[in-house]
Amino acid sequence: MGEYKTPGVYIKEKNAFGNSIVEVETAIPVFIGLTGTAQDGTSSLLNKPVRISSMTEYNTYFGGAPTPQFMLSSEEIKDDDEDKYLFCFPDNEKKMALKCKAPEHIYTLYYHMVLFFANGGGTCYVVSLGGYNADFYESYSANKDTVFANIKKEQDITMVVVPEAVNSANCMNVYTDLLKELADKQKYFALLDVPMGAGAKTEEISDSFGAGIGTTNLQYAAAYYPWLETSVLSDTDIDGRVLVWTYNVDTTSMTFSGDSKVDEYIKKCFTMISTEKDATGKVLKAGDIQQVKTDLHNALLQNWPQYKLLAKKVKDYLNLLPPSAVMAGVYTMIDNTRGVWKAPANVSVSYVNKPAVPVTDKDQEVLNMPMSGKAINAIRTFPGEGIKVWGARTLDGNSQDWRYINVRRTMIFLEQSVKNAARAYVFEPNDANTWINMKCMIENFLRSVWKRGGLAGSTPEEAYEVHVGLGDTMTNDDILEGTMRITVLVAVTRPAEFIEITFQQQAQKS
Repeated sequence: MGEYKTPGVYIKEKNAFGNSIVEVETAIPVFIGLTGTAQDGTSSLLNKPVRISSMTEYNTYFGGAPTPQFMLSSEEIKDDDEDKYLFCFPDNEKKMALKCKAPEHIYTLYYHMVLFFANGGGTCYVVSLGGYNADFYESYSANKDTVFANIKKEQDITMVVVPEAVNSANCMNVYTDLLKELADKQKYFALLDVPMGAGAKTEEISDSFGAGIGTTNLQYAAAYYPWLETSVLSDTDIDGRVLVWTYNVDTTSMTFSGDSKVDEYIKKCFTMISTEKDATGKVLKAGDIQQVKTDLHNALLQNWPQYKLLAKKVKDYLNLLPPSAVMAGVYTMIDNTRGVWKAPANVSVSYVNKPAVPVTDKDQEVLNMPMSGKAINAIRTFPGEGIKVWGARTLDGNSQDWRYINVRRTMIFLEQSVKNAARAYVFEPNDANTWINMKCMIENFLRSVWKRGGLAGSTPEEAYEVHVGLGDTMTNDDILEGTMRITVLVAVTRPAEFIEITFQQQAQKS
């Protein structure tokens, strides 16, 4: 019997268009590091990826900037001062020196987040391993399995950045873990920093990094060098909470400004802070002591040149940061304006005064094309053009397939987008109707990418091909085993890394 039993008019609708492919995100990084707090109300956010899109949200969940304490003293000059102190400003006439000892740990994730958003960053995730009283590598080692498992649960994360890892002597262990645990999923791209060896030559830095990074999944990572002298912290950020006196200070023999009244006021501040009493002997409250410390800092800053120079040195020390977070912002900006198929290079960076080490053409020969193929991308200064990212290679530089960052990331984008759309056809009949539907769906997606410049070729036929079907990509055994095989060929654009222009004289025509 037919499906109709009652006389009348019946309407049936048929879909005119097949399924479409939803493009996956390409520039959603996750930052892993130490933060001031990790709290959402009463819920702990430790080791969990938290999605944010601004520094305001970061401050809400993870607290503000750290307050590192550089311990100051004015003591007799000794032979081992250079080994024990970060900065030492001697006064040879008095055989005394203003000495500054750096804190054991410097926490920089907050500064890196500022750089990320300043350079075009948008939506990202942050994973807190602990607070500002923790050691980065110890916290990472204890929690890495949980962190990696939680990251894999978030579908839209595409990049991994661990900017504080390079401050640890064990940073290569962190990097190899990233390439083993996350890059193996074929959807994550890691941005790595190269350790800065004091006084080391470019060849030594390149060889050391190449030897430590291993050989696993190198196509899923890119490294950048050198570190950057940034402008994240200003002069006002270096205050009395950062420059902390140990109060091992012999003020009787010290002259700060030459003005007796100013010097007397400064010495009085030292005395009040060390004794925690005012001039009358009254015990000072915590808030009063902090105010005296602020007054002392301002007085020294205005009247003691050595102290002013020290404050600038500390600011520059904190502003020296590795470039991975800057590059995460650059990747995001390029993806949003040009597309993931544009190489993230030949672009300027913000909040950066200059690279910590000037890289010459000769230096970059070693970085860009080492014998091992583990290329390191340079950030360079060009006269009249400013600071630019001047490299676009993955660590798998000897591979013809995966040498360039944009090629690897474009393929991740295409693969993940098609993979997600293909789930709708799992358990569908493995017959010609399904094959045609899937082929049309993939071809429509690739045509859209080609029109936007994501694939090479003057025609769609030159840009991509999609093959599926019995006798083409499958055998009868494949169908009996429930396997559908689809072959997608794409011509991904490669950057013009080397441009050669030939000039030749020609004979005079008349």
